[in-house]
Amino acid sequence: MWSAGEPVYAAILDHPFLAGLTDGSLDPDRFAYYLAQDARYLADYAKALAVVGAKAADPADTEMFTRHAAGALAVERALHESLLPELGVDPADVAATPMSPTTCAYTAALLATAYGGSYAEGVAAVLPCYWIYWEVGQRLVEEGSPDARYQRWIDTYADEQFGALVREVLAVTDRLAGVDDDHLVEVYVTTSRYEWMFWDAAWRREAWPV
Repeated sequence: MWSAGEPVYAAILDHPFLAGLTDGSLDPDRFAYYLAQDARYLADYAKALAVVGAKAADPADTEMFTRHAAGALAVERALHESLLPELGVDPADVAATPMSPTTCAYTAALLATAYGGSYAEGVAAVLPCYWIYWEVGQRLVEEGSPDARYQRWIDTYADEQFGALVREVLAVTDRLAGVDDDHLVEVYVTTSRYEWMFWDAAWRREAWPV
């Protein structure tokens, strides 16, 4: 999976949004846009995790994904609520923020796979949000950021506690090896592309064209 998605990961690292996080040049309005869309995304991502967990044959997997769903909302909501006021955004207003076209498409794809696909397909679909963010966090923390707000974001995804969650899901993924591997790789790469698109949408402050 990683080999197949590596060109997408390379493109993510090269994106000016991430470069702006580490050198401090990112327009705060772009970062605020990203955080607001991320909050909207996470609400549906947590639902996808819960549905994927419900399809697991192993009760330990069900417990894990349910725990992760609750944790994603709690930990990242705390991050948003600390950062958004510093960017001039009231966290209470985020719920009323319309989903961008990319956020709408990405969450729709996740939920469609979680509900309509197999357990293995669901795991493949939710994996990039774990794995890519962990790898991005590890890469960016090496450079750091002169902007304390961006550094807090980087530290969240470079943190070992987040890494432990990622390894749990990677272990599940490895157990599923051999179950229609080519198709699962395709699902993983598609979701990875949405990760690139999500950062790019924030960079462009994407809006509905009509």
